[in-house]
Amino acid sequence: MNNTLTRWDQSRGLALQEEMNRLFEGNFARDRSGHAELAAWAPAVDIYETENELVVKADLPDLQDKDIDIRVENNTLTIRGERKFEKDVNEDNYLRVERAYGSFVRSFSLPNTLSPENIRADYRNGVLTLHIAKREESKPKQIKISVSANGK
Repeated sequence: MNNTLTRWDQSRGLALQEEMNRLFEGNFARDRSGHAELAAWAPAVDIYETENELVVKADLPDLQDKDIDIRVENNTLTIRGERKFEKDVNEDNYLRVERAYGSFVRSFSLPNTLSPENIRADYRNGVLTLHIAKREESKPKQIKISVSANGK
């Protein structure tokens, strides 16, 4: 068995640290004083359709309902808001900041088959759920076939 002793090279550890810092710098911008400023963010959104409605779900953790604005104009749904950085902790005490903060805007074009006047919004456990009803005329209709005896 060959036992090899490898000498620790401190410069290799520094290079790894620099690479890790570079990896995380993509989420931050530096101001002139060297403090990290948070980059823009947009919440993750799922959109799906049921027989009667379109459902939009947006991940908005740490927001209060008063910090969220939902509007529909010209068949465009816009969700905007702001996640504020916690001021009760001194900025110098943070060891790592990876979550994004600040204002966001997400906009989606709505099809004409929806009824924008019939939107219900729920906000629970950090998830905003919008239920947008379909117009009656756009819902599928089943047509019954009447069968007559002997082709009459």
